[in-house]
Amino acid sequence: MDEVGWHGRLDLVYDYCQNGTVLRGNYQQAPLKVQRPFYPEGSQVCHSVILHTAGGVVEGDRLTSHIHLQAQAQVLITTATASKIYLSNGKESEQNIQIKVDDNACLEWLPQETIVFNGANYRQNLQVELAANATWLGWEITRFGRTARGEKFVQGKWRSYTEVWRENVPLWIDRQYLPGSEEVFHSPHCLAGQPIVGTLVWLGSPVSTEIIKQARMGEIISDAEIGVTRLEHGFLCRYRGCSTSEVRNWFTSVWQLMRMSFLQRGNCLPRVW
Repeated sequence: MDEVGWHGRLDLVYDYCQNGTVLRGNYQQAPLKVQRPFYPEGSQVCHSVILHTAGGVVEGDRLTSHIHLQAQAQVLITTATASKIYLSNGKESEQNIQIKVDDNACLEWLPQETIVFNGANYRQNLQVELAANATWLGWEITRFGRTARGEKFVQGKWRSYTEVWRENVPLWIDRQYLPGSEEVFHSPHCLAGQPIVGTLVWLGSPVSTEIIKQARMGEIISDAEIGVTRLEHGFLCRYRGCSTSEVRNWFTSVWQLMRMSFLQRGNCLPRVW
């Protein structure tokens, strides 16, 4: 780390050969690291866990990841722990993730929760490029403020830009910006006093009305607000509430629904959860 923060990098290339998916290329630069792949579902689906060895993102950090799934590769990627975005004195921290999924490949992108501390200044850019018959399922769960300590996100800035493209055609573009303030935290057009938001998106193939109905049947027991929207090439789930376990349980049930319906896979949770 230098005086302006960590400049971490992770380049991963997955290949499909001999009826299995392997991590063919792996370049790591601290504080980013990937664990040795494991195969709880057999050789076809490669599970990978990304580590952030510094323990959290501080002001000035620049983290870059390039992930490439070659044709027919089947990969599930998660993170070892929740990500922490610490207080900033003004400098922005940034994470850039570029994902390329080749023909007939599928990526399940399931990072654990991100906790944005009050006063953090953070931007995340995620760009996904899908080939003609590729599929991608990803989620993002963000907690604003350390709720257990009574902290709210009333200072700082948070940005999340996500773009998913297929052959130079945009399938889904989502740009979110949250400036920390009491007014924004309680506004019905922003957090409405709820500290947690979540997004899950499936892209690559149309879904039926029945899938949408089943996704809406998730067990939400608090006063959280949820929404499920059908997209031209997939669908979108949104959550705004107060419970990480609640949104995780709902997203997991939707993810398992998509696994069974489109990928012909069973229930197999990552071992680090």
